[in-house]
Amino acid sequence: MRSVTYSMGVSLDGYIVGPDGDFDWTAPDEEVFRSWIDEIREVGVHLLGRRLYETMLYWETADQDPSLDDSMLEWAAIWKPLPKVVFSTTLSAVQGNARLASGGLAEEIERLRAEPGEGDIAIGGAALAAEAAALGLIDEYRARVYPVLVGGGIPFFPQHERRVDLFSSRVVYLRYRVAR
Repeated sequence: MRSVTYSMGVSLDGYIVGPDGDFDWTAPDEEVFRSWIDEIREVGVHLLGRRLYETMLYWETADQDPSLDDSMLEWAAIWKPLPKVVFSTTLSAVQGNARLASGGLAEEIERLRAEPGEGDIAIGGAALAAEAAALGLIDEYRARVYPVLVGGGIPFFPQHERRVDLFSSRVVYLRYRVAR
């Protein structure tokens, strides 16, 4: 059965976007970008909310940008043909290898899990991930933690009323020294 994964960059205080809507602190260096490329290779279909879909539209034509380096061109070559399902109540059409979801999130994931196919079912976008988490549909959380405190914004982990154990020992020790 295909796993459902939720992977995003997150600030140390738990946000994917700051209070001003900015996420420039997630700009990856070469090593981090390479890890994103390795991860997207494992994806068979990507589910996106409207805002993330609109952000990622850049990659539909990025291969035409002569200023891109080899790793960015590699990302674009993987992303562009990747099947995408967009969840939106405001869009009437989508571009590239994407389609608008025809049903609810649970039904869509159930259908995708039942289909033959390789690769994970990736979820992108905090609101969509929050809905999937509330329904108990996420199998794996992948957080790239950036050593920055943004003080508010859109949280990586959805706020809901049920406990979700993520690690058997229940302790992960992170230690950061403040950059001065």
